[in-house]
Order: sequence, then structure tokens, then C-alpha cells
Amino acid sequence: SNQIGCWSGRDVVRRRKIRGMGQVYLAGTCDTKAEELAWLAALLRQGLPKVTLVDIGTRAPGVVPDVAAAEVAAHHPGGAAAVLGGNHRGQAVAAMGLAFARFMAAQDDIAGVIGIGGGGGTSIPAEGLRDLPYGVPRLVVSTLASGDVSPYIGISDLVLMPAVTDFAGLNRLSRVILHNAAQALIGMVGHPAPRAQGRPAVGLTMFGVTTPCVMAVASGLRDRFDPMVFHATGAGGRTMEKLADDGLLVGMIDITTTEVADLLFGGVLPATEDRFGAVARQGLPWVGSVGACDMVNFGPLQTVPAVLAGRQFHHHNPQVTLMRTTPDENAQIGAWIAGRLNLCDGPVRMLLPEGGISALDAPGAAFWNPQAREALFASLESVLRRSPGRQVTRLPHHINDPDFAAACIAAFAAIVP
Repeated sequence: SNQIGCWSGRDVVRRRKIRGMGQVYLAGTCDTKAEELAWLAALLRQGLPKVTLVDIGTRAPGVVPDVAAAEVAAHHPGGAAAVLGGNHRGQAVAAMGLAFARFMAAQDDIAGVIGIGGGGGTSIPAEGLRDLPYGVPRLVVSTLASGDVSPYIGISDLVLMPAVTDFAGLNRLSRVILHNAAQALIGMVGHPAPRAQGRPAVGLTMFGVTTPCVMAVASGLRDRFDPMVFHATGAGGRTMEKLADDGLLVGMIDITTTEVADLLFGGVLPATEDRFGAVARQGLPWVGSVGACDMVNFGPLQTVPAVLAGRQFHHHNPQVTLMRTTPDENAQIGAWIAGRLNLCDGPVRMLLPEGGISALDAPGAAFWNPQAREALFASLESVLRRSPGRQVTRLPHHINDPDFAAACIAAFAAIVP
């Protein structure tokens, strides 16, 4: 359109260059965001040859989509009737989110996806985009792109872009925001990252208090493997295991299992109950330890539950408060980890550093507590069902000693194909 501008010679050359790509999907509620979707579609079509507008609304559209809402809704397990025609908006939004996720999963020509939305309109495209493979260009322009966005992003690489103003018709600012969003997607789709090649990938888990160990292990692996280090913040462990389930890892060196402590004792960086599940399902070679299981993570001190008053805390920084785990809690952590590893039929090597399990668990450091550490080790050893494939070994090193890192590398080399 004249409002958007005309093709330049460079644009035409570039459009021809990317003409062979798959579809770019634009998703939004055509009943409530018709003006914005029409504008965004026109922007995208200036730079992309194949743009498909998908209606994820639940009422009559104000702009003609390429894929009608009824077609998307038909992907719901209960059929289109489970999504459309009801009177409860919340139920309709949830049902359309599920239907859109199944619709996107059925597409085999996705070059990129962009969505827009407010409250309900953000949850629908987000649900459809979270489970796409890592690296697929995808973003949602949202009025909710601030605060806690974890319910929308999960462990995906979905990008949320702040809409700044609400979606209530175009204005001078929303035109700029949508223009930038369109150009971001055009750039990602038009210049895709090269296909991953080279050495097989190994997943590692790290926390600040286990960094020396994990960095030494990663360095020692690089001649043969591509080490992928994940921050053990709950999301990090889930991401590593999703990659394992997707067949993208050949094994794990899971030094930092602190997320289990947060799961069991109310921390803010918890694992899920499925921690180590991918190891069991895939039979991957696994070398691990109990790094940072001496602590439970909370936010600023004032956010720590009052019931924990009197516990031992360490103020890591103004935003992070660490609570020392007790001997009884350590025993529970050890038993939980061992119980999960008992489900793993692939080669498992648990290495226990007798000199301390984090930078804070060292002589003179804040969380030095040999009694708690021994409770952790003894419980794990008691519950773990040992076999030729499943072994636990104590080592006379601190977790951050170079000798412990070397032992991890050697153990992994002995079990990886």
C-alpha cells in the first residue's frame, strides 16, 4: 500500500532470493484485532513471499483470513464445536490455544511465525509457538510483555515484544511497533542461521557456585564434543532435558542438580517432578553430581516465607537469598535423586565430592557443613540401586577442584559411545 511504501531494486532482489522458503504464519484474533492484523500482514508481504494470516478468534472476523478460525478449531480433540459457539470467553480462549498448538504442529512448511495479542490474545499464539523446534523464528507482539512472562514463553526461544499501547485500533506508536516486529521477522526468516554441524552435543548444568568445575569440564570436552551449558535455574534443567528428548544430545554431565532442592523445599528455581526423566526415557550416558544441593534459592530477603525465619541464609546479592539445607533436607534430596536415577537403564555415574558440593560448602565458607553433606551422600548411596550400569563413587576432592572435573571427563569418556 502507499502507506507502507514501495519496493526498491534491492528489495526485489532480496525477495527473489528468499522466494523458495516455507510459509510465514501471522496469527491473531481477526474479530478484535482486524486493523492491526491487516497492517501487519501488508508489512510482512513487502518482505516475504508467502504470508498466511491465521484467525484464532472466536467470533466473526473483521478481516478476511487465509485460514479461518473454524479450520484452526477443527484441530481441537473435541472438534470445532469445543472451541466455537460457546458463551464462556475464558473456556473458548483456552480451547482455541490447544487447537492452535495442534494446528501449528501439523504444519511442515513453517519458515517463521508472528502473533499479536492482549490478554487472551497472547496466550493463544504463545501456546501454539512454545513447542516449535528451537531456532524457528517466532515472536508475539503483546501488551503483556512485561513482568513474569514465563507462562507464555516456558522454556522456548519465543520472543515477546512489548506492544506499548493497547490493541484498540492503529495509532502513530503502534504502527512503529508493528513495523519493527515485521522487520525483525523478515530479517530472521530471510537470513536463517546455518544448519548445526560438527561435534555431537553434550548437556552440562552450572550454577555460579559450581562454575569452575563446569567450565573445566566444558574445556576438556571441546576436542570431541560440543558442550552446551545450562544455568540450573529450573528452566535450564527443563531445557536440557527437552533437547535430550528431541534427540539433540548424546549425553549429559549433570554436575549441578540444585533444582531438586528448590523443588522439594519451596525455592524459586525448582525442577519439575520429571527431572532426570529424559535420561530414563532416552537411555543417555549420564555423569552427574549433587552440585549446589546445599542451598535453596529465594528472591530478596523480604520475600522469604516467614515460616523459615531462623534458618541459615546467605545474601548472594540484593535479588538472591540462599538458604542452607539441613541434614534432614539433604537426606531427602539424596533419596529423591537416587529414586529418579533408579529409573535410568542407560549408563549412570554419580560422583560425590567429599571436599564440598559448592563454593559455599568449603572450609571457612558460609555453608560448610560436613554433617549435612554426609547425610546427602549416605541417603543417595542407600537408595541408589547399583549395577554395572549404575554406579556411585566418592572422590576426595571439592567439586570445584580440577581433579574432580578431570574425574567427570574421564567417567563420561568411559561410557559415551
